[in-house]
Amino acid sequence: MSSESESAGLRETAGNSHDRPRCGWATGSAPDYLAYHDEEWGVPLRGMVAMFERISLEAFQSGLSWLTILRKRPAFRTAFAGFDPELVARFDEDDVARLLGDPGIVRNRRKIEATVHNAGKVLDLDVPLDELVWSFAPDPAGRTRPATPADVPAVSPESTAMAKELKRRGLRFVGPTTCYALMQAVGIVDDHVVGCWRAT
Repeated sequence: MSSESESAGLRETAGNSHDRPRCGWATGSAPDYLAYHDEEWGVPLRGMVAMFERISLEAFQSGLSWLTILRKRPAFRTAFAGFDPELVARFDEDDVARLLGDPGIVRNRRKIEATVHNAGKVLDLDVPLDELVWSFAPDPAGRTRPATPADVPAVSPESTAMAKELKRRGLRFVGPTTCYALMQAVGIVDDHVVGCWRAT
């Protein structure tokens, strides 16, 4: 099932109900954050472009709230050519200057330059980016669903290994914490807490 059809199915299941039990970070949240929890967070994601977008946005999120990034995502997609690595890898200094002047995105030179740099490294990979990321999936049999938000880790052995491998391959802004957030976001790990309606 594609990520689009999965999201459509989740929207159908979730409906417009605001009274479902959810993970603490989504309870009482803004509608767009609530929708992200219900429709995207933890849904298995595949595809090079989709995975490059998530890695890039997780890097931009560093030091900021995810809601800030989520609300800027449409502008990020426009600014970074839909996060197509083949297009982003061709960005030059003029593009960097353009991005630094774009109020719709996070205007951090190091993160912008890292995204352009990472696009080129993604194209150099000898395995599709999404396959590489998914190769660090932990054995689900060895995982226990977190009972409370306090039980959700910030890093794991797998995210540490992923960060090490991505850095070895030349990517930037891919530390263990960023990689663990990525694993949660794209469904490699399921950290919906016990009692959340999305916990299965």
